[in-house]
Amino acid sequence: MEEDFKLKAIFNLYRVGGEHKVALGTLQIDKEGSLVDLTSQEQTEVDAEVIRLQAEYDSQLYARNRKEEYDQLNQFELISDDSINGTTTHKDAILAIKAEFPKP
Repeated sequence: MEEDFKLKAIFNLYRVGGEHKVALGTLQIDKEGSLVDLTSQEQTEVDAEVIRLQAEYDSQLYARNRKEEYDQLNQFELISDDSINGTTTHKDAILAIKAEFPKP
């Protein structure tokens, strides 16, 4: 996964005109997507961006876990049944998932 963040970091830092093009001095990406000939300044920038991206990804673990659980619910059926039966099954299921995976 770190390699994915490294490539995304490069794209974030060295984007030209909204497109992912590397167009700076010695910065190059070989055909396998690996970095070639980074200056120490470029490496520092890439490392900092990788750390930022990893932190952003890690901070959303609760959301990814919630989504996985939400996807297992048949929410439209639960909402419909609650409406017909005067129950709160859907609301209770959502609250249980939120309790299991709280926001940090």
